[in-house]
Amino acid sequence: MALNNGGTRVQSKRIVITGLGAITPIGLSVSEYWDGLVNGKCGIGPITHFDTTAYPTKLAAEVKGFEPTNYMHIKRADRTSLASQFGIAAARMALTSAGIDMSKENAERVGVVIATSGMISLICQQWDIMKAKGPMRIDPLFINKIAASMVPSQVGLEVGAKGPNTSINSACASGSDALGAALNLMRLGHADVIIAGGAESSISQVSIASLSKVGALPKETDPRKACRPFDLNRTGMIFGEGAGILILETCEHAASRGAHILAELAGAGWSFDAFNETAPSAETQAVAMKSALRDALISPDEVDYINAHGTATKLNDSAETAATKKVFGSRAYSIPMSSNKSMIGHLACAAGAVEAVAAVMTINTGILPPTIAYETPDPECDLDYVPNVARRKPVSVCMSNSFGMGGQNCCIVLRRYE
Repeated sequence: MALNNGGTRVQSKRIVITGLGAITPIGLSVSEYWDGLVNGKCGIGPITHFDTTAYPTKLAAEVKGFEPTNYMHIKRADRTSLASQFGIAAARMALTSAGIDMSKENAERVGVVIATSGMISLICQQWDIMKAKGPMRIDPLFINKIAASMVPSQVGLEVGAKGPNTSINSACASGSDALGAALNLMRLGHADVIIAGGAESSISQVSIASLSKVGALPKETDPRKACRPFDLNRTGMIFGEGAGILILETCEHAASRGAHILAELAGAGWSFDAFNETAPSAETQAVAMKSALRDALISPDEVDYINAHGTATKLNDSAETAATKKVFGSRAYSIPMSSNKSMIGHLACAAGAVEAVAAVMTINTGILPPTIAYETPDPECDLDYVPNVARRKPVSVCMSNSFGMGGQNCCIVLRRYE
């Protein structure tokens, strides 16, 4: 990769997307997920993972009907956490979508980069077992199951990928961060193919209690009104779970095997607010957005659609709106942007990856998923959020935003492959 003195990429390998996989609250495949988004399907419902009687928040966006042995041997399922199982399932799906046969690949040139927080909910479970039955009754695979590093490790073990293997955690920016990290690993020549994305299962007593305590989660009991990005009456985000995996290849590798190219991952940009533990900074969010455009060699005038971070919290939605105006000026009012989180909730470390899958589908279909549950405009959020109903519009360039709690920001730019 070469940079000019302004930090703009001037020469680099092109990295393309050839396969997609998704396990989501509205579908266990990319087609089911996409159909749900386009039709405004709400994946939010009562929490079933634990008894919510004592909790002010009763709702989440859980994955329904997932059976791990449909995607892996029962021995693998027994040795892995739910987050790893989601990741393995989505990775297998994505490899099949890409038409990649690992027996024909140089495994040392195939990497795995997956964003996750691991499976911290198991800590409480195993602590209870240890207190009740003693320290030697703890699950011998406890560390293997909770560690974030084990999610990409298990994917690599399952498919036989021996290239770079790592996990990424930058809070809510992690999913996009993983794609950006994979992009640069490939530009630097470390892999020809990377299985990249995010996998998350963090709907637990501790996470729901802690986020409820700080007021980040709504007390709404109607699933259709629980997550209302950019709406005046939004009251907080809804936790979700699942996985999104994209197969990234160098353009040369994809061409050598005659792969069908879905889109190009053109660029990524990062920034850190250095402002507040929880409150976002529109100024610094705009830095990440501008950086992603520079890296992609794309001007703000070329962006057709924005897949918004859109968490449905008061500060995040207003900050993202303000950042969009800083980057695009008056043109911000004519660029449609929508939030998948209105339907699938916030998948935490996997959010940016699952939303990137949707962005690729938008480029390929010319359909913009809506922001559902939008009723009352907010004067501070006055852009075009594609309210409630999907819209047809040709999209050549899409920006996808991910802004993490604590101020870690990552934005990616995808474009139609020419």
